[in-house]
This record gives sequence, structure tokens and C-alpha cells, in this order.
Amino acid sequence: MLEPPVPALRRRVYLMRHGSVTYFDESGKPFLPETVALNPDGQAQADAAGHAFREAGVTFDRVIVSGLPRTVETARRVLAASGQQIELETWPELHEIRGGRLSSIPAQELRRAFTGAFEGVVAEDQRFLGGESVGEMMDRVHPAIDRLRAQPDWDTVLLVLHGGVNCAILSLALTGQRLFLGGLSQAAGCINALDVGSDPLDWVVRFVNYVPPGPLQPDARATTMEQLFEQYRKGR
Repeated sequence: MLEPPVPALRRRVYLMRHGSVTYFDESGKPFLPETVALNPDGQAQADAAGHAFREAGVTFDRVIVSGLPRTVETARRVLAASGQQIELETWPELHEIRGGRLSSIPAQELRRAFTGAFEGVVAEDQRFLGGESVGEMMDRVHPAIDRLRAQPDWDTVLLVLHGGVNCAILSLALTGQRLFLGGLSQAAGCINALDVGSDPLDWVVRFVNYVPPGPLQPDARATTMEQLFEQYRKGR
């Protein structure tokens, strides 16, 4: 009996979340999320990621961002710290899950509006901050990933995106299904590594939520959205 053919070599996707930003002022008033830039912690996280790639000898064929300033700045700092010059590609469909107007959310529903999209296996109709639903986000993210996988002009790609979008991609890779696993932590500036083959179900998740400045994350207990809820609640 003939041995089965050896699978073609998989390609590598490095999936990052942008570095830390400040979404609320000290009184809890929100900044416009489409405009926020990296804060000093976020700049250091992006630089550390770039140094980690450089030390490992990782080079990218392409770098894709969502277009929001926090992803653009993170990607540019990663490239600078890793010693690479690559023109960024903007894919707007990989924008973070869009929230609604915080002021219109009843007080008794506020915590669920912040955290509900990131708890357990999330229903597709769960809305984020009263805005876009998880299903609506997957409707735009999954086809974008399919399109990227169909393009043959890369071996190693860097995606610098967002916590919610990253969860959608990781959930697809881990389950091979249209599911959203909300409990997948994505710390600011983290790196995930995924390998993809030619078959739609051929995903290998190498590691998740690696944070170069502090890989063991000893002080991390609350989620990002729990922290943001507490910040916003000060001014509510």
C-alpha cells in the first residue's frame, strides 16, 4: 500500500493585538475609539514584540492592519524594532467589533454590554456595547481570512488587529467552525502564531497570547473588558 503524500508545508500567520491605549480619561469619559493612539505602555509593548521577532530571525512577507491608528502605530513600531521595511496593507473588514453609544445603555445592562461578548461560547446575536453583534463581526472577518489564505504570494504574514477580531480568528482556527470563544484572552501587544495549510480545516495553533515584556503574566487576573468597565463606571 502506498504511503499517503506528505502535506505541503504550512504557512505562518503571526497575529498580534495592538499595544495598550487609553480609552477613558481619569473621570471615566470615553475618547473616540477610532482615534486613540498607543500610550507609553503600548509603545513599549510594540517595541518589545519587534525585538522578539528580530531575535528569532522572523521576517514578514506582508503586514496587514485594520487601519485604526492603534494598529498602524503598533505595526510600524514592530517593523522598526525588527529592522524591516514593509508597506502596510489596510483591510478595513478587520476593524474591531463596533460598539454603540455607551450613554444609551441602561445602567442594569452595562456590565453585560461590556463583558458579554467575551464570556464562554458566545451567541451570535450577542451585541458589543449595544452595537455590532458577534455574528455580524464574523460575517466580515471570516471571508477576509479566507481571501488571505487563497493568496499565494506570502509565506509569513503579520496581522496587527484587535482583541475581538483576534478571538474570531483563533476560534475558527481552534474549532474549524463558526464559533466565537470569548474566553480567549488577548493582552495588549500580544502575539499568537498560527500555521495554515491548503485545506480549509488545516490550522495549527502554535501559541496564544504571548506577551514579550511579561510572558508569564503573573499579575493578570481581570479581562480587558472588565478593566474598561471599571474605568467607565467612574463617570457613569
